[in-house]
Amino acid sequence: MHTADKPLIVQSDGSILLEVFSNTYEGARDAILPFAELVKSPEYVHTYRITPLSLWNAASLGMQYGQVIEGLMKYARYDIPGSVLHRIQEAFERWDAVRLFRNGHSSLRVEVRSEELAQLIMGKEEVRKLILDSVPPRGFIIPSEIRGRFKHMLIKMGYPVHDLVGYDQGDDLAITLRQRTLTDQNFTLRPYQAEATDNYWSGGSPQGGQGIVVLPCGSGKTIVGMGVMAKARTHTLILCTNVSAVHQWISELLDKTTLAKEDIGEYTGNKKEIKPVTVTTYQMLTFRKTKDSPFEHMDLMKVRNWGLLIYDEVHVMPAPVFRATTELQAKRRLGLTATLIREDGLEQDTFTLVGPKCYDVPWKELEQKGFIAEALCCEIRLPLPSRESREYVHATERAQFRIASENVYKDALVRNLIKKHTDEPILVIGQYLSQLRRISGTLKAPMITGSTPNARRDVLYDAFRRGEIPVLVVSKVANFAIDLPDASVAIQVSGTFGSRQEEAQRLGRILRPKERVSSFYTLVTKETSEEYFAHKRQIFLAEQGYRYRIEEWSLDDINP
Repeated sequence: MHTADKPLIVQSDGSILLEVFSNTYEGARDAILPFAELVKSPEYVHTYRITPLSLWNAASLGMQYGQVIEGLMKYARYDIPGSVLHRIQEAFERWDAVRLFRNGHSSLRVEVRSEELAQLIMGKEEVRKLILDSVPPRGFIIPSEIRGRFKHMLIKMGYPVHDLVGYDQGDDLAITLRQRTLTDQNFTLRPYQAEATDNYWSGGSPQGGQGIVVLPCGSGKTIVGMGVMAKARTHTLILCTNVSAVHQWISELLDKTTLAKEDIGEYTGNKKEIKPVTVTTYQMLTFRKTKDSPFEHMDLMKVRNWGLLIYDEVHVMPAPVFRATTELQAKRRLGLTATLIREDGLEQDTFTLVGPKCYDVPWKELEQKGFIAEALCCEIRLPLPSRESREYVHATERAQFRIASENVYKDALVRNLIKKHTDEPILVIGQYLSQLRRISGTLKAPMITGSTPNARRDVLYDAFRRGEIPVLVVSKVANFAIDLPDASVAIQVSGTFGSRQEEAQRLGRILRPKERVSSFYTLVTKETSEEYFAHKRQIFLAEQGYRYRIEEWSLDDINP
């Protein structure tokens, strides 16, 4: 291959630049995607990053050190920096250095590759006090109930445990996927959904049974979950972000699997059903009367012989559920998410306690194949009223952000945009309830917030899906796991500072495949802190490959 045909540039910090218009772009992308994280994918040059975590993800799926080096050398335009080669080798050496095996019913056997590493691990007091017995030459026995805690300790030391213990089967459950849905539609897994399911399951071997599937909003992560359930055929606990998501899971399970109503339980504030398939929320599991009280419903994770736990929107899993998951390592665990970004940086914890990333596909790739909608992103900047400008100057930083976010001129701009999209289903999304109430009243459009009863939310969502409500005003409760397939316009009037995760989720509300192009508007008060935070969010979408148009609107444009 001629040097000019090699589209990769590997840099000493572990980043990889990939030229999109190279004749060998697709081959190079496919070669590095298993072991390098996609950081950003704008128009011409995509950036990937090699990290220990990305290499451990690859190793956990069976990829070898030699395959990584071969892929890089085949497509790299220049010599690979020696420091990068060293870090790759070190990551692979660390991956299989500590193995974990079953040792009877109540204990596990740890095997360590070298005497030096065994001494290092057993020299840690927190590890030493957990050891039940030694197994020469370089092994020891630990209680089975600390499987997760031990793995968590080791990854903090820089050594991911290769877990070969396997998983409890759980109680049997007869479940298959329908070929025709209850609504009489043909149904089959899309190729990438089938591939994600197979990658996770790994033939039912100990290599499978734990992992995270990363797919864009609107691409059918729920269907991947059902595909895994059909392979596992076992009692399943599903954890969601809110009650509306619980109802959507139940509806999808009834529509697309052979499960009957009596097989599926809803465990929420209104119902406390425990069935072979039980769907609940993270909020239920973390509910307690006071901050010092016990978690009243956390035992739900242990009360039945579950064979599979599904964590929907796994990137928002709260810390108490993380801690409970450390004790449930004998259960198969599947995480579903549109982005593994955690603003708290706990991606390593997700890797250890839920599982490695076992499938990922770039957003734009699914868009190009028609599996999610094409979306045009536009930031509209507008001035702040003079009275608020004076208040803004003397306010604290946090108050300044809110003043800019609640800019009253945005109300008129929302009305203008709605007139522009009169024949399309529109979501108006925001952070501040006073602003949303004001806009809802002006538009005479219904509003959904955290205080809206779940039954009322479901009624409004259903009416919006049927086209009876053309405009729906929603707070951040609609960021996650809400299926509104026909929504094609989202107007973001305010957000949570620079949250990339929130930006991805809000765009995801309009990415269900449809014939028309979707529109995502962000309204920003210019020359304020809101402009700075909007820029951070905008960069995230640009990194996913979305083009962002910026418009400046004056008072004449918005006609307040």
